[in-house]
Amino acid sequence: MSHFATMLLPVNPTVVAPDGSSVRVLLPLAAGSMAHFELAAGSTAKAVTHRTVEEVWYVISGRGEMWRRQGEREEVVALEPGVCLTIPVGTHFQFRASATLPIAAVAVTLPPWPGNDEAVFVSGPWEPSVA
Repeated sequence: MSHFATMLLPVNPTVVAPDGSSVRVLLPLAAGSMAHFELAAGSTAKAVTHRTVEEVWYVISGRGEMWRRQGEREEVVALEPGVCLTIPVGTHFQFRASATLPIAAVAVTLPPWPGNDEAVFVSGPWEPSVA
């Protein structure tokens, strides 16, 4: 059995995700991990797919868009507070913030995030603006 844990959201990002978003790593358990993602206003992340993990995102602030593609199925959804979405294993995805507001979301990764080699860069609909 794991010991229970408690933490506050870190004031500053702890890492930069492979897609270029700022990440505040939160707590993990054996079956999954959680993080807070943020993308600055007017920014577009790099398009990626994950090798082995899937994610559930919940938008907590800001505005933006998320593109997702699985084979022939493709869609762009509006990101705003209250929106929850899934990114199943192998889904190509890319997100961007509105011109005036950053976008922030919390996400659960199943299983826990294994490291930056997990993400594979793919072609997306928008030109990335992050380094």
